[in-house]
Amino acid sequence: MTVVPSSTTRHDPHRSAAAARAVLSCPADVQMAVDGAPGVLDGPDAEGTVMQDCGGEPTFSTPLSSDLAVAAAEGRGAVLTLASGLGRPGSPDREVTVSIAGRLVVRGRESCVCCGDPRDVVALEPERVVLGRVGGSATEQVPVDLARFRASEHQLNRGYLQRSVEHANDHHQDELRRAVSTTTGTPLAQVVGVALADLRVDGVEVQWVGTHGADRTVLRFPRAARTTAELGDMLRRQLHHGMC
Repeated sequence: MTVVPSSTTRHDPHRSAAAARAVLSCPADVQMAVDGAPGVLDGPDAEGTVMQDCGGEPTFSTPLSSDLAVAAAEGRGAVLTLASGLGRPGSPDREVTVSIAGRLVVRGRESCVCCGDPRDVVALEPERVVLGRVGGSATEQVPVDLARFRASEHQLNRGYLQRSVEHANDHHQDELRRAVSTTTGTPLAQVVGVALADLRVDGVEVQWVGTHGADRTVLRFPRAARTTAELGDMLRRQLHHGMC
C-alpha cells in the first residue's frame, strides 16, 4: 500500500492514521525542534539516543541528563518531523513526512541492553499529527485524528513489520541460518545466507542461499499475531529462540 497523501487518504481517517503510524515506526530521518532548546538531537550528549513507537507516542532512550532529557524535565513543547523510511529508496512512499507536535515528558529510566548504563526515557505526548509530502504545500497536508493514530490496532503497522525484517536480517544472521538448517535438514555449513523477505501478522517468507542454489519457504503462524509481543513470540517459535 502506497502511503503518499492523496484525496483518498485525506477523506479516510483510518488510512491516514495507519500511514502516520507506519512512518513513526520506520523513519529514515528524525528531526526535532524544541521550544527554547535548539539542537537537542544534534549535540555530542545525544549520541546513542534512539526512538521507538510506543502506542503512537514517540519515545526516546537517551543518555542521562542529555539536552533532550533536560528539556523533557522542563516540560518543553516540541515538534518532531519524520521522513519516511518505508519501501525502497526513491519509491513514492519515501516522499511522505509526518509532523508530531506536543510536549516532552520524562517516562522514567532504564538500563542500556548493551552496556547496562542507566538512561532516561523521554516521550513526546502528541497533541497534533500531520501527514505531508516532501516539497508539498500546506494545502496538501492531512491532519490525523489523534485517537485513531494512537489506536492499538496500528501497533503491527507496515513500518513496524518492515523494521522487524531489517533488524532480523542485519542482526540475527546466525540464528536465521540455524533455523533454516534445522527446518530443512540442510547442514549448517551449506547455508550461506538467509533473509526474511515478507513478514505479515500471520506468517513470514524466508529466503536463503545454499551451496546448491537459492530457495524459499513461507512459514505460517498458528494464528494471526495481535500485538508486537505475540509477533515476537511466534517468530521465536517458528525460527529461533534467540530472535529479538
